[in-house]
Amino acid sequence: MDELLRMDEVAARTGVPINTLRYWRQNKIGPRAGKLGRRVVYREADVQAWIDAQFESAS
Repeated sequence: MDELLRMDEVAARTGVPINTLRYWRQNKIGPRAGKLGRRVVYREADVQAWIDAQFESAS
């Protein structure tokens, strides 16, 4: 099972501000997110896949 990351952890790993992550989640862009109760979480594998895709699209 993948580790679940909170928004602040994703922001720290990616350098993307939390408000931008909120905007992206609302508009269904950026790494895939879900909710567990009231908490927004990201799967570590989804965040890493999104980061990898950014490098692929930049080439």
